[in-house]
Amino acid sequence: MEYRKRTKHQGVYERLSETRTTHKGKPDVCYDISYKHEGRKIWEKVGWASEGYSAKLAADVRAERVRSIRHNEELPRDKKKVITFRELTTEYLKWAKANKKSWDTDEFRCNKHLLPRFGQKRLNEILPLDLERMKAELTKDGQAPASVKHALVLFRGMVNKAIEWRLFSGTNPVKAVKMPVVRNQRERFLNVDEANTLLAALRERSVDAHDMALISLQCGLRFGEIVSLTGRDVDIKGGTISVYDSKSGSRVAFMTDAVKEVIRQRLSDDPGAHLFIMRQGEPYKQVPEIYREVANKLFNVGVKDQRFKVGFHTLRHSFASMLVLQGVSLVALRDLLGHKSLQMVSRYSHLSETEKRQAVASLGRSFTQGGRQAQGAGNG
Repeated sequence: MEYRKRTKHQGVYERLSETRTTHKGKPDVCYDISYKHEGRKIWEKVGWASEGYSAKLAADVRAERVRSIRHNEELPRDKKKVITFRELTTEYLKWAKANKKSWDTDEFRCNKHLLPRFGQKRLNEILPLDLERMKAELTKDGQAPASVKHALVLFRGMVNKAIEWRLFSGTNPVKAVKMPVVRNQRERFLNVDEANTLLAALRERSVDAHDMALISLQCGLRFGEIVSLTGRDVDIKGGTISVYDSKSGSRVAFMTDAVKEVIRQRLSDDPGAHLFIMRQGEPYKQVPEIYREVANKLFNVGVKDQRFKVGFHTLRHSFASMLVLQGVSLVALRDLLGHKSLQMVSRYSHLSETEKRQAVASLGRSFTQGGRQAQGAGNG
């Protein structure tokens, strides 16, 4: 049985849980408050230490209750209860599945980062301080600034939806939280020799990982686009891949001879069957662990900066970089990658400097007269 123990704050009690634990594995502590209303003694649970509550915060809540009673204001227990974050998550994911291509990513982030921390809390109980603590914890756990920002942006969007749907009338606590500064745009790309080395190493370990990498390197597809491919999306004779529901809409990608061969071997009698299936018969959801192992061993030993680590998205980046070095225009590259604007491919512009220099030099050589020799002849 859990017994209440007085704290140094008037009317604030704590009780040690026999079943709940904190993130550190220690018994959780629940804070209760007590006050009188209309001649009756009221007990109210404030929250758990694992949810960010403390005896001081509980004392603040009690002080607000006492103030409300003295000024004849409505107490929270008399008002309509605010929904919990878990209840909001249920409603939000229903909406996301019907309206967002990336709903599964939202679901993953909810389950991993948000629900364990805020699931039992009502929206009006989640403070900016709680979100700051989440930021600190995720950063300490090694999450990249972009990952931390994604979690905060998702939380903000979910609460905004609750306000829009009139499930919550309070202020979004994210407004008082500073977003992490993100500087993790990948700078690393593979040259042809490195790409061949990677493909050879993958071929020895996993056919699936090898073929996925080959398609990304030679066609520029994202991982999610690759594992979504079915037989009806490819035209071997025409050498094209129809990419649907990508981040920037649909587009057509072009196959190399090597890609044609690996895709031909994956086609079945069912045109709706996915080209890449796990042993359990389900489509891939994550990059194969074998790819990570091989890439880490070949390229990432001792590399701390995420921007210079080789991941799966490095392959698409390498596809773009190698094309620019071969003289492909940024306009053509934009279309091949499926971007909507040239700004999205401007990061590759510096790679074409050599091409620009060669073009100017070629122009200079095309003149039959030039330089000081022609100038001197004119002065004579």
